[in-house]
Amino acid sequence: MSRPRAVVIGGGIGGLTTALALHRRGWHTVVLERASRLAPVGAALTLAPNAQRALAALGLGEEITKLASWQGDGLMCDPVGRPLTRTHSEAVVARFGAPLIVLRRSDLIDLIVDRLPEGTVRTGEAAFLTHAGSARRKAHVGTPNGMHEADLVVAADGVRSPARAILFPDFPGPAFGGWTVWRILAPTPGSGFVPHESWGRGQVWGSLVRDAQSVFIYACAATGEGGRSADGEKAELRRRFGQWHDPVPTLIESVQEHEILRNDVYHMRVPLKAFNRGRTALLGDAAHAMAPTLGQGANMAIEDGVVLAHHAAPDGDPLAALARYDRDRRPRTNAVVRRAARILRLTSMRSPVTVAARDGLMRAASRSVPGLLLRGFDGIADWRPPTARIGA
Repeated sequence: MSRPRAVVIGGGIGGLTTALALHRRGWHTVVLERASRLAPVGAALTLAPNAQRALAALGLGEEITKLASWQGDGLMCDPVGRPLTRTHSEAVVARFGAPLIVLRRSDLIDLIVDRLPEGTVRTGEAAFLTHAGSARRKAHVGTPNGMHEADLVVAADGVRSPARAILFPDFPGPAFGGWTVWRILAPTPGSGFVPHESWGRGQVWGSLVRDAQSVFIYACAATGEGGRSADGEKAELRRRFGQWHDPVPTLIESVQEHEILRNDVYHMRVPLKAFNRGRTALLGDAAHAMAPTLGQGANMAIEDGVVLAHHAAPDGDPLAALARYDRDRRPRTNAVVRRAARILRLTSMRSPVTVAARDGLMRAASRSVPGLLLRGFDGIADWRPPTARIGA
């Protein structure tokens, strides 16, 4: 008996994770990626304990631990370096069972692809959904090289998902969040470096340990949509953050223009009413694009892939499996989208009066309720996959 066939549209973290999870479940899986190579979006990513457990269910736990950097004690402060609150790595582990870790996106992509059969990932294949499928008809995905018939289609095709537009043509899509984010890998600025996130007036700077030699930076600012700096992004970062506390100016000066990635932020202001239709499911940003304020975008996509594969038994009913996937994932991810949007509103404050009040409340709350910051991740970082292991 031949194995059922799944087609994954999109070769990002979510699509590749799903492909591996379905492969381990017994599906014949093909990943169609429009780019000519698997170019990761962003230099690095943070993996919270929830995503680490999802990847461990795919047999990647030990490899992830070897590749990633454990984040130690961290500091949240204002632009001049005055503390707002602190986090301690031991408290993170005690509360959520694992630390926050950082790794290169390319390392995670390579690790997943190495576990897939040769030929699973097909780059340079611009795929488009032509039929979502039904109980009596398989789904169809077109490419310039021909048509793919599938028992199951997973559309992990990003924020502007063409598949979502076909499945739900009346859905307005993600809205511009009023923010731009810059992502960079920079050289470590000395042995005394402490991971930190600094909040200003409509601006945020975060620096995390990537490894002994490098730091993962994310810088965010309230901006107009589609803006670009006439004299380059490094000059823009100098203007916005060049007078902030050490080591922010040093980090800016340590990188080259081509090393700075800039993207506008879009999120689901209006939630989808379903993540599935027929034999097709939406996954990751295509289903629940969110602001980056909780660092959970890729983490949620990884969870999606594991949960979908858990429900999609190769000898089962794909429509019923995707209904269960929708039932499990939509309430959780929509809640995280809303929580990330609330944090976005806090960081978007620009008035000196409201920013001073915000910072004062954060300092007071941190003193009176130790570990308050970590409580914001309750119900997120403590998530566990529906099974400890997917497939063999």
